[in-house]
Amino acid sequence: MSDPNIDTAREVQGKSASSFGRLIPLGILIVGLIAFFALGLDDVLSFETLKQNRDVLSAWVTEYGVIAILIFMIAYILVVAFSLPGGAVMTIAGGFLFGWIAASIAIVIAATIGATLLFLAAKTALGDSLRARAGKSIQKMEAGFRENAFHYLLVLRLIPIFPFFLVNLVPAFLGVTLRTYVIATFIGIIPGTAVYASVGNGLGEIFDRGETPNLGIIFEPSILGPILGLAVLALLPVLYKKFMQKTPSNPS
Repeated sequence: MSDPNIDTAREVQGKSASSFGRLIPLGILIVGLIAFFALGLDDVLSFETLKQNRDVLSAWVTEYGVIAILIFMIAYILVVAFSLPGGAVMTIAGGFLFGWIAASIAIVIAATIGATLLFLAAKTALGDSLRARAGKSIQKMEAGFRENAFHYLLVLRLIPIFPFFLVNLVPAFLGVTLRTYVIATFIGIIPGTAVYASVGNGLGEIFDRGETPNLGIIFEPSILGPILGLAVLALLPVLYKKFMQKTPSNPS
């Protein structure tokens, strides 16, 4: 006959080990972020570094072709997954090295993969526990977000108001499904990626003039306007649903 105290101790020990295991992915991301700054790698992801090495990088891309773009994609995945600064710089650099069309395709795929890895790490480590301890207000927010998750997330991706890493994390805490997250992320980052990658097309001329690219270009009215239009379109189904819910049905 088993001892109840021993069984209870084993159960507690098992839960502790399971909880620790769930924190490992998030711990790896935090350690990677700390190491990035500790090693001074933040200086590498800069326009100055790109300017100094543009001839070498261009020759490397010409020589290795597909391998070069695959390595670039892996680096981009790591930047997004570890929430490292420099995503905009890498996007512009990609447009410069590979052309804006090829770069846009590669970056959208890589950024979606990197964002998904971060989403899964946060969801595994903290998502369930945060929802379990959340108050009624956050639970209501979760219910509303989950009901229209695709449209809400699409808008957050289209409009560059909130930091990219923050938009990667919040859905993990609000119960968004992996499928919805991936599709909305993939579609939503296309416009912004294309804008920055197209800037990279003319990067050589910008460097020759002794200038640096304007990272705020996406906020210019001629560019932000159409993106806001897309965001409004993404919200129309949500607004229509809310309108129909408030409109009383006519008696038959």
